[in-house]
Amino acid sequence: MSAPVLSARKSRFYPTAVLLIVFAIDFSTFLCSAADTDKEKEIAFQAILQRMEQKVLALRDEFERVYQFRCDTNTLDQCGRNNYNDCYSSYPDAECAAGDEYFEIKCENGETCPASWDIKRTKVTIPDSLSLGPDGNPTDPEIIESVCYTRLSDPFLLDNYEDDENFWSQYGLPASWTYFGAHNGMFRMLPASREECYGYDPRRRPWFVAASSGPKDLVLVLDTSGSMNDYGRLDLLKEAAITVIETLSVADKVAIVTFSTDASVLNGQNMLIRATKENKDKLIDTVNQINANGSTNFHAAFTETFSLLDLTFQNESTTGCNVAVLFMTDGKITTGPGHEEVIELVNTKVKEYKTDYDRTMTVFSFSLGRDA
Repeated sequence: MSAPVLSARKSRFYPTAVLLIVFAIDFSTFLCSAADTDKEKEIAFQAILQRMEQKVLALRDEFERVYQFRCDTNTLDQCGRNNYNDCYSSYPDAECAAGDEYFEIKCENGETCPASWDIKRTKVTIPDSLSLGPDGNPTDPEIIESVCYTRLSDPFLLDNYEDDENFWSQYGLPASWTYFGAHNGMFRMLPASREECYGYDPRRRPWFVAASSGPKDLVLVLDTSGSMNDYGRLDLLKEAAITVIETLSVADKVAIVTFSTDASVLNGQNMLIRATKENKDKLIDTVNQINANGSTNFHAAFTETFSLLDLTFQNESTTGCNVAVLFMTDGKITTGPGHEEVIELVNTKVKEYKTDYDRTMTVFSFSLGRDA
């Protein structure tokens, strides 16, 4: 099933969390003049939040409904020429956006240009790696199926957008985009606009990962021994690490351990930190500066990782959810204790965290070479 990961209030210009904060400020200002008491303001604000929650649940129910028609003959027959995408589609009812909040920097000279969209149509975006057919069309049957059955949600999305326009206008706020992200990378949204040509993959966005995996404590353990300089492995490691970091949300906590002959934590952390944009940017900058040299010491890598987690647990500075350790290496152990000692250390800590903190830790290992 193309499991939906949904939002009923989102704009490309305003991340969902930020939009909620902005709305809270704007709405509280409105309430100051419209409501006489704090109690009235609280009741009104809670009503708004309840409406937003109901919108998300209704959106979920709609995509679960249309999923049932994925194998219907009419669903497939009417699908072929009835979808719009970023690169080849001309939107019949496109119009320029009003308001500075909908301006983007797109011109070559750096000036801002007004965005335009069609509020009467949805668009479909498919990552370029999956757009392998003529004119960028998908060839994967599962993606074609997702495109076709999600098209059946268009009437619901159009009604929802019109309702949002009427509702939010009373607070001086625009209706925001509604969208659906499938597990296979297909993305459908309203209004339709031309922004990125096959450059968007919802599976790499924090909102998708947060909805599909939930909060987590994450430690990236990266091999920076000398052999990582061979065959572009260091660049692959950096790309993989940065991709993971970019998917994290503020609900997650993260740290990065690098190892060669010895091991250390990037940016001098002694505990996991919140995956805010500022912290993620700092980690990405540091990852880009990593150099490879030295031997390969797995034991030192895991010892440093567990020291970091121990202190995080002891200070109750975790998400309270599961722990994931992503271990990336290209080679065999060349210094320090051997494989048996490393496996024993990992198994001991897995049991300890479960017994002492009721936390499940999973170690994922990724090989960047045939000798790993």
